[in-house]
Amino acid sequence: MNSQFRHLPSVDRVLSDERIKQLEETYPHILLVNLVRQRLEHDRLSIASGNPCPSIDEIVESISAQVYTLENPSLRLVINATGVLLHTNLGRAPLSKEATAAMDTVANGYCNLEYNLDSGVRGSRYTHIEQILCQLTGSEAALVVNNNASAVLLGLTALAKKKEVVVCRSQAVEIGGGFRIPDVMRQSGAKLIEVGTTNCTYAADYEQAINPQTAALMRIHSSNFRLMGFTHEVTFEELATIGRRNNLPVLDDLGSGCFLDTTAFGLDPEPMVQQSVAAGAGLTFFSGDKLVGSPQAGIIVGRKQLIDKLKKHPLARAVRIDKIRLAGLVATLIHYLKDEAVTKIPVWRMISATLEEIDQRARLWAKALNGLAQVVEGESMVGGGSLPGGTLPTRLVAISGKGKRKSQSMAQTLARRLRNGEPPVIGRISDNVLLLDPRSVLPEEDEVILQALRDLAASSEQTQ
Repeated sequence: MNSQFRHLPSVDRVLSDERIKQLEETYPHILLVNLVRQRLEHDRLSIASGNPCPSIDEIVESISAQVYTLENPSLRLVINATGVLLHTNLGRAPLSKEATAAMDTVANGYCNLEYNLDSGVRGSRYTHIEQILCQLTGSEAALVVNNNASAVLLGLTALAKKKEVVVCRSQAVEIGGGFRIPDVMRQSGAKLIEVGTTNCTYAADYEQAINPQTAALMRIHSSNFRLMGFTHEVTFEELATIGRRNNLPVLDDLGSGCFLDTTAFGLDPEPMVQQSVAAGAGLTFFSGDKLVGSPQAGIIVGRKQLIDKLKKHPLARAVRIDKIRLAGLVATLIHYLKDEAVTKIPVWRMISATLEEIDQRARLWAKALNGLAQVVEGESMVGGGSLPGGTLPTRLVAISGKGKRKSQSMAQTLARRLRNGEPPVIGRISDNVLLLDPRSVLPEEDEVILQALRDLAASSEQTQ
């Protein structure tokens, strides 16, 4: 038997350590027992693999560190200086002050989520938002679920289970994290019928695919994918005409979804929800936490007859939105009703920021770094699967260190120091230089980031 096993302390030996006893003043005994057992089991496996037995100090310190981790949740506020406005890894759309206030209000007590205050009987959570969405989009009815993938899943399950849905081949895409649109469609029980070729699809391709088993025609947003060169696609208006001629609903998965004309801000055109409804979509699906700028949500607008089918389907309960996100979504949509989205919703504030404003802020940031950085031209991305390839001009703070040659290790070191701050500041590295983009940082966050940059400059001076 490996002699190292003899040096491994017992559970009682670890629990009797004074440092663990101090933890028992704050934490339940059973929690500490479980953590000790898990740690010792880990050490047994490690010893069996040929590693030496850790000391009692190492074991106790490891358990103390784990308790600290449990007490301090890893989900934290960060400053997004990457230049990607809708950064999926960083939580996508930041919320307006009004949206967070509305969420806080319903979180602090009870609310009339499914209670009609006039009649005193049970109501529907959708009444709080349906009329707002109808006013914004021109649709007959609306429904909100927890994200756009579940919105599409619900729509296809309710309308096309065990039937066929015709989709352009080039639209059967994979988006972030290996998530594939065809997989969602298959989960609904619908059969995906791809038409056309990768680069060219015509109206006749849809017409020829329609048969008695066809339940719907569908357009899917290409997310972060774009076809260029020799291409041809059927416009949504043409697709809607084919649907009407064959008495079939046309479903439109817009992905990000947008209420404002992106070309007014120097961006490529992004399909607008209002345009989809006006063109004749039976159902239009889109996200809340992208260009809409709300908490995560899957929004469905369209014909009342179809929306009613979705509301009555059992899956609707499984994917319904909760009270807190519903409150934030309502508050965000009110910004659009009041024509104040550009001045209130963070993502639109970022998109509409002028280059002159960004240049001034970038120079202020660079000054705080005391010679470690310079301001250079660059581009910001909207991100979040919207506007594939679309960018906005910006100014970047390029940090490469003082008196040192550019190196990947130096850029990584500087980036790590900013990530380890409170709050963490996240930038991006390009050509061995750490880049920070003011466009994805709200002006009211500048004092926080300036302090982080001063601390970075001071720590860099100490290591010279």
